[in-house]
Amino acid sequence: MARVVLGVGGGIAAYKACTLLRLFTEAGHDVTVVPTDSALRFVGAPTWEALSGKPVQTDVWTGVESVPHVRLGQHADLVVVAPATADLLAKAAHGLAGDLLTNVLLTARCPVVMAPAMHTEMWDHPATQANVSTLTERGVHVIPPASGRLTGADSGPGRLPEPEELYAVCSRILAHGTAGATHRGDRHGIRHDEGDHTSRSAASAADEHGLAGRTVVVTAGGTREPLDPVRFLGNRSSGKQGYALAGVAARRGATVTLVSANGVLTAPKGVRVVPVQTALELQEAVEEAARDADVVVMAAAVADFRPARYAGAKIKKTHGPGPADSAENTAAPTIELVRNPDILAGLVEARGEQASPVIVGFAAETGDADGSVLDHGRAKLLRKGCDLLVVNEVGVDKTFGADDNTVHILRQGSSHVVDAGPASKDDIAAAVWDAVQEIL
Repeated sequence: MARVVLGVGGGIAAYKACTLLRLFTEAGHDVTVVPTDSALRFVGAPTWEALSGKPVQTDVWTGVESVPHVRLGQHADLVVVAPATADLLAKAAHGLAGDLLTNVLLTARCPVVMAPAMHTEMWDHPATQANVSTLTERGVHVIPPASGRLTGADSGPGRLPEPEELYAVCSRILAHGTAGATHRGDRHGIRHDEGDHTSRSAASAADEHGLAGRTVVVTAGGTREPLDPVRFLGNRSSGKQGYALAGVAARRGATVTLVSANGVLTAPKGVRVVPVQTALELQEAVEEAARDADVVVMAAAVADFRPARYAGAKIKKTHGPGPADSAENTAAPTIELVRNPDILAGLVEARGEQASPVIVGFAAETGDADGSVLDHGRAKLLRKGCDLLVVNEVGVDKTFGADDNTVHILRQGSSHVVDAGPASKDDIAAAVWDAVQEIL
């Protein structure tokens, strides 16, 4: 049984919070309802008290001897605000504490979930979007509003998701035991999908919150192995697929760390980016981030080899003391290579017999005389031991740098293949996370 604080903002969707409250109480949770004064104009205190079995208060002056404005936040296992109005989001983002609910939000050291509900124009306003970004960067799980009928005849994004969907997200967060303290700047929660004004069914909206409470690590881009101060061994990876994976995971509710190898793309909002250059740097960053992760997705193109020696000065075209046209100076220098560590196999080995984290590998393959792209992918899945392998065919003008992709998703221990694409890299990312969520 968890101790839940249900905050209710002053919006017409406050009536939906009654069903959310009942879902919590019927599951055996101890729920304290903290409405705002405005919320009580929509649903009165007797309703909250009857459904929760506890008295309701909105100010910090009632029961001062028990210090409720501090105690409620300190003792809660989860704080949920539904609906979260534009006004409440603004107050929470700026640390205002004019009533009991905003005091609870400041003192909570547990996961905090906020479900915005308001008119589309208010949701889309830059001030609201900036407040949401601030809250998510602090670790608050902000569930994007659904799209549908609003107050009056208007329709669009801004509708509070159905209570069953909100409860499912909260249950996953409670089950995971996320330490999403809102004062920790390195925590990130559910991200909003900017500009997504498409209508979604309840099932689809629930899927988009399917990573709530999860911590994931995604790698992206291509490593560069330096030869000298101006040259390196690299590859054609743009990082677009990895960035898409990070963005979709964030929108589905995950706390996302993106280990970006030589990335030049704009990171998805709220995603923590760890920049790296070489395979060894990427290995160190991934192993550090993976310690507390539920999922690790190795989408980066990691160099298999690196120069055995780094030249501290630029390697000259002529490198001998003789004439420029001598055999000594016209021969190309020999570059000795050494093998980089197999980061994916190392993660699988470190996990051992444990089920977590779920590990996803990527195989950029070209067919050859020994087999097709899929043949090589199946062999690599067995060899690496990861849970999923995303196989795609690569080459000049194919996958690298493109906005579309086609992949085959293979699962360990199964002969079933999920073919995705040709489709946008966001859609490919969604297909990969669907497969991950099946395992989770």
